[in-house]
Amino acid sequence: MRWSDIVDNRLYYQMSKNKKADSLKIPEPVVTILSYYIKEKKTNTDYIFPELKTVPTKDSRAIYSRIKTSIKRLNSNLTTIANLAEIDKKITNHIARHSFGNIAGDKVSPQMLQKLYRHTHLSTTIGYQGNFIHKNADEALDAIINFLK
Repeated sequence: MRWSDIVDNRLYYQMSKNKKADSLKIPEPVVTILSYYIKEKKTNTDYIFPELKTVPTKDSRAIYSRIKTSIKRLNSNLTTIANLAEIDKKITNHIARHSFGNIAGDKVSPQMLQKLYRHTHLSTTIGYQGNFIHKNADEALDAIINFLK
């Protein structure tokens, strides 16, 4: 991400996986985090995070390699934090995506979650959310078990 990707408190981006372009509002906690990095901003085309600032911008292989290395380091740091917090579950950057789905649960429509996940097919979103949405199944089970009431 570059500073130029942020316009009017929105992040404009293109998914590398499916080339879809979109934008998201930048939530206030993210604005706070970005304020730590803006001190190093020299131009609008600078990368936001320091990991890529030293990589040649035209060298896609070097950029890919640096991103992979950074994600590994991030995941290692998350493991350290989890251990310090006595969390006995694996925590990674990718698992954060699943946590998002778990928090959303059945509070957000599958169509809106599809948009937020950037899934091409609603069935993919429903597959993700099937692991987290239990309210409807719980209510159905109660209706069947408690039919005599």
